[in-house]
Amino acid sequence: MNNILLSNEIVIYLFVQIILLILLLVAFYFSVSIIKNWDYEKTSTKQYKLEKTSYLVILIISFTLIVKIFLFPYFAYSLDNLSNIVPGAMCAAGIVGANEFGQINLSLKILILFFIGIWLIINSLDLKAKTYPYTKKKYLFYSFIFALCIIETSLDFLFLNGIPTKEPVMCCSTIFGVNSVGSKIPFDLSISLLLIIFYLLYLLIVFINIQKQALLNLVINFLFLYIAYYAVTYFFSTYVYQLPTHQCPFCMLQKEYNFIGYFIWSTLFLGTFFGVASYVLKVFISKDLSYTYKYSLLFNTIFVVICTFYVIRYYLINGVFL
Repeated sequence: MNNILLSNEIVIYLFVQIILLILLLVAFYFSVSIIKNWDYEKTSTKQYKLEKTSYLVILIISFTLIVKIFLFPYFAYSLDNLSNIVPGAMCAAGIVGANEFGQINLSLKILILFFIGIWLIINSLDLKAKTYPYTKKKYLFYSFIFALCIIETSLDFLFLNGIPTKEPVMCCSTIFGVNSVGSKIPFDLSISLLLIIFYLLYLLIVFINIQKQALLNLVINFLFLYIAYYAVTYFFSTYVYQLPTHQCPFCMLQKEYNFIGYFIWSTLFLGTFFGVASYVLKVFISKDLSYTYKYSLLFNTIFVVICTFYVIRYYLINGVFL
């Protein structure tokens, strides 16, 4: 067996992941019956039993999905710790790029987090309504999430079992090295143009959230997420590390940098999530929730403030920019 699978963090992660998948399977089994037979207008014994079953299933699903949210940062932490036993790796960047399943697995996990958030909002709205208008929709949506979780768990084993422990992997300085920055930033943008677009998109987010334009919020938040990733990786990260040649989105997750990466990436995710959710919920359940605009603006602002803070702090201390 691959030594990676015997690592303490990975053993804990996979154990929890399997337990959660079993719970999701149990919930899915009962969800099928609820989807087929649910009719709130009926007053039959069968409908009454379905309602009681639904409460239990909702409890299982909610608990499991919330645990999966907290399991994601633990997964990132586990990958970072693997850099101690995988030759050539300095952080999670080398681990994720160790085989063809790493990036796909990571992207799928982020996508599942987004869908989990949408489901939790729909479930909350459904429970607050007297007639449970979104019951069938939320269970159908849950079935889709469950299918993704099966794929995710399969990818976990393929990815982790495929990480080499005897052959060196690429380190972050090779993947995000300064010698190839120009070719890796989209549209061959210079750093200055990248930053201008970064702050302009943020100002657009402020304006659009105030105006509560759901479709524009979706589009601009996706663009901001795309540009923000490159801005953090190739500019703001250098101020976190205080080294112009150190460009990496993963090293900032480490203890040496006070785990600031978890705050940077989580605020960006939450800002984008609520920005996208405002439109998705409007289309899926015809609900325009005002708080999604507020939270999108709040978390995107926190993200921009944190990134900008590191640049200003460095300048105030050293009197120059990197």
